[in-house]
Amino acid sequence: MRWFVAGLGSGWLPKAPGTWGSLAALPVGYLIFLEWQFQGLFLAALVLYFLGCAACVPVLRNMTEQDPGWIVVDEWVGQWICMAIIAIYVDLTVFSIFACFLAFRFFDIVKPYPIRKLEHWGPAWWSIMFDDVVAGVMGAGLLLLLGWVFNVI
Repeated sequence: MRWFVAGLGSGWLPKAPGTWGSLAALPVGYLIFLEWQFQGLFLAALVLYFLGCAACVPVLRNMTEQDPGWIVVDEWVGQWICMAIIAIYVDLTVFSIFACFLAFRFFDIVKPYPIRKLEHWGPAWWSIMFDDVVAGVMGAGLLLLLGWVFNVI
């Protein structure tokens, strides 16, 4: 269970586990996209969201820290949501995937409103996951806004 919520171990890599988790999510997300397009990526993110919530419950049960950095299944979900939204408008290429990575990480690290508030809203197993969903949506929103401003979408 711990290996799963650690993003198949990516959350245990040294320094910046959220960044490692996000990076590990990219090739898996791209493979999902290649097989099932953006719809499959949304569905995979939704399934992983619920599995991540369910897996966090027993993992967090005996822990004092309610959002340990090594839990990165939430980064996988947020990264896939950002990629799925962008994939509606443009093909996923190395450039667009890298842009999704940067945009998602920006919002996940900076945590502007409402992300910071959601990070502590509700039970830990839920808030761990949900703030990254919002970071993924906001990351995609930023990329779509930039794409519109620079007329590339």
